[in-house]
Amino acid sequence: MIDINDFLSEPIRSGMVAIVGPPNAGKSTLMNYLLGQKISIVSHKPQTTRNRILGVVNDDKYQIVLLDTPGLHKARQPLNREMVRIAMESLNEVDVIVYMIDVSLPLPEKVEQEKNKEMMEQMEGVAAPVILVLNKVDLLEKERLLPMMKRYSELFPFHGVLPLSALTGEGTEVVVEELLKLLPLGPRYFPEDVPTDASERFLAAEIVREKVFILTGQEIPYSTAVTIESFQDDETKKMTTIHATIVLERNSQKGIVIGKGGKKLKSIGTAARKDIEKMLGQKVLLKLWVKVRKDWSKDERFLKELGF
Repeated sequence: MIDINDFLSEPIRSGMVAIVGPPNAGKSTLMNYLLGQKISIVSHKPQTTRNRILGVVNDDKYQIVLLDTPGLHKARQPLNREMVRIAMESLNEVDVIVYMIDVSLPLPEKVEQEKNKEMMEQMEGVAAPVILVLNKVDLLEKERLLPMMKRYSELFPFHGVLPLSALTGEGTEVVVEELLKLLPLGPRYFPEDVPTDASERFLAAEIVREKVFILTGQEIPYSTAVTIESFQDDETKKMTTIHATIVLERNSQKGIVIGKGGKKLKSIGTAARKDIEKMLGQKVLLKLWVKVRKDWSKDERFLKELGF
């Protein structure tokens, strides 16, 4: 006879945590570190993350569902406004908020005051407890850290002001400990072997876009979208064939992405293929095309096609 209790597990600490903050604060790096694998794409350029990415940190005693969000900034273009909207909506859906800032670069006092004001305005009215994470402290002079933590703790009723290096992992254990104090008891949201709810198609497109960010000049990445035209698995050959299109806004950008003799596009494809093979655990045949869709970042219809 089947006992229903065999399917019920003891309550654990489980809940949703939004990682928010300004562009290039290290949000994606933190999530990837906590997951122990790469889910969110990363580059040194701001506004790399455009969509909300979900990652699941599993342990015998807890499950933390992380939401990596686009950077909070003053947005003017439709694409940027959608990115900020996605990030702000996440604040209303979670049990805890981790607000990350990069403290490695000294800022003029006026600029720092403006950024702190923006942060407090963004957190105003949120119901969930907020932990402030000071990232890149490994690049900070040690004597500056304690006064900085005290100063930030006086700005807003944070449930903690924690130093961190998302790149090296320094301080991540303390962040997890503080999160577990705030998360409720409950069931797991996802099976223990599920690291994300993102589809392989979506992640493949993100990987291609990451390589464009890394391998092209300043003006190109922000004018780039990637669509997956086909994604086919061949179980006999143990190979996945992917056809993807890099979409640009202007004809002048096309030659830059393709490069002389197609070298730049080949470099993008090779780098992306290696990461996709690592993700899928098998060989990948990646075919890339480049096309121009004039001012796509202002085209609300196309933005919906991209999932915004």
